[in-house]
Amino acid sequence: MTKKANHPPIYLALIHYPVTNAHGEEVCTSITPMDLHDIARAAKTYGLTGYFVVCPVESQRKLAQRIMDHWLKGPGGELNETRKQAFEIVDLIEDLAQVQLTIKEQTGKEPRLVATSAKEGEGRISFKEFRQQLSGLQDPVLLLFGTGWGMTEELLQQAQDFLEPIRGGGDGSYNHLSVRAAVAIILDRLLGS
Repeated sequence: MTKKANHPPIYLALIHYPVTNAHGEEVCTSITPMDLHDIARAAKTYGLTGYFVVCPVESQRKLAQRIMDHWLKGPGGELNETRKQAFEIVDLIEDLAQVQLTIKEQTGKEPRLVATSAKEGEGRISFKEFRQQLSGLQDPVLLLFGTGWGMTEELLQQAQDFLEPIRGGGDGSYNHLSVRAAVAIILDRLLGS
């Protein structure tokens, strides 16, 4: 028996631009096959409505589409139906504005942007608090995850909410999870049973 979600539609955007590099410069990062696969599987597992890979570089999107087509239209999907199902919710999009427009077209409402970061800072909301708020929200939610060294400040300032960073069990001196690991942990904290 399938349980009905007690929250609005939730989407995820993996941002490849605008993000920063180790020197704080604005850059565009490359799409990686592991992020495509693993985040799609996590998004599907936790019942997300859609997973957007945001990258302005057409050649990167074309390469990602070739990988996805192997699972959606090619022999991969015939051999692994669950991988095909995960890729069915993935969309390759040029920029965040197009993501927001797509969500508005699908739901009739502007999405609530929720930023994530590995960095500490003021105004962060705990996973527990946001999880409790989800059931009362009316607008669709778009979780933003950055690649590289994180999303630019300009992009982060567009978010209505900013989740706390994941804190491991160590002494706190090391906090460099892969984005796909961070996505899985955050989705579980927000939506896991």
